[in-house]
Amino acid sequence: MKAGIVLLAAGGSSRLGRPKQLLLHQGKTLVRRAAETAIAAECGPVVVVLGAHREAVAAELTGLPVHLVEHADWAAGPGGSLVAGVRALTETSSVDAVLIMLCDQLRVDSAHLTSLVDTWKRTGSAVVASSYDGTRGVPALFSRAVLPELEALTPEQGARGVIARDSSRVAEVGLPGGGEDVDTVADLARLR
Repeated sequence: MKAGIVLLAAGGSSRLGRPKQLLLHQGKTLVRRAAETAIAAECGPVVVVLGAHREAVAAELTGLPVHLVEHADWAAGPGGSLVAGVRALTETSSVDAVLIMLCDQLRVDSAHLTSLVDTWKRTGSAVVASSYDGTRGVPALFSRAVLPELEALTPEQGARGVIARDSSRVAEVGLPGGGEDVDTVADLARLR
């Protein structure tokens, strides 16, 4: 059973006012840090979805074994980027599950991603979601059976609706502080 990773890095960072993917955290940009985390999990192929600031974000990934996918309509919402990433991954490799992650969740490490995959392999659950702050969210793994639901997302939707659709098919892996992401400069300073 093989899982691939889709790293969503297409957003325009409207609340921040500058590309959050390019913010430095412990000497690395958020997008490079997230891509290296995905690679270190040794799950399978890694697809990075680019949109806003495409060239600058792509430059941060130079030398990494990732497949870059451009999503021109990134401004319509996260669902379109998610669909573009899932399709790119499933069309270029044979995977049994897709793990979706964001570049601005600083509490996510490779051990957590590996734990999501291991939980899926152990339980056979259709969805394995991170749990934090009383909710379930990303990073989350979706088995091949659930991929049509992801591919049917509209641009304004995200993966959370697919996770919430049927709680009986979801396994959880705790991620303390997982809800802490970077939307402002103050967030980055607080999470150092």
